[in-house]
Amino acid sequence: MALTIFDLDNTLLAGDSDYLWGAFLVERGIVDGDEFARANARFYREYEAGDMDIFEFSRFSFRSLRDNRLKDLERWRRDFLREKIEPIILPLACELVECHRAAGDTLLIITATNQFVTAPIAERLGIPNLIATVPEQVNGRYTGEVAGTPAYQAGKVERLLDWLEETAASLAGSTFYSDSHNDISLLERVEYPMTTDPDDRLRRHAYDRGWPIISLRG
Repeated sequence: MALTIFDLDNTLLAGDSDYLWGAFLVERGIVDGDEFARANARFYREYEAGDMDIFEFSRFSFRSLRDNRLKDLERWRRDFLREKIEPIILPLACELVECHRAAGDTLLIITATNQFVTAPIAERLGIPNLIATVPEQVNGRYTGEVAGTPAYQAGKVERLLDWLEETAASLAGSTFYSDSHNDISLLERVEYPMTTDPDDRLRRHAYDRGWPIISLRG
């Protein structure tokens, strides 16, 4: 079975789940509105530019996990998925996932967005394997720190290689769909790199390399 890998934000979704989770927390009054919104917007700009400090961002993002009870977080997450994520799931992305599933491919999402936010999204999309940035937990509570290597830029490659070793899977015949120049290092690793609604830097790189450019937004 060939491995098919999907980026999540702005690839399978018409938006960024990490940014939207922050915006949702502001709307609900769970975090300080002005300060959090400014920082969230700054980190998103840095992500788009490719120079975000993933550890700094994760510590900022994980504060809400650290400072609230798990049962409250899970309740808010259910509302978040219904209100913010369900409307931005791309129908063409779902068709693409089902096409690869029907072909018997092994399906995997790899995303810099944290596991707390993305695990139920992967489940909703019917994708059984997920590599995401992991918030550290001690005695059942989030600490606000990152556990292991964040799944961001070169970290995605590192985490994927670890996963391949653990699962005895292979990159032979593999495909990776992504919209972001932050994923170029991983796109270079697979047999079939596919750029989906790419940002400007990735689009230029795709033209130079002769990679396919597709749209899942109709």
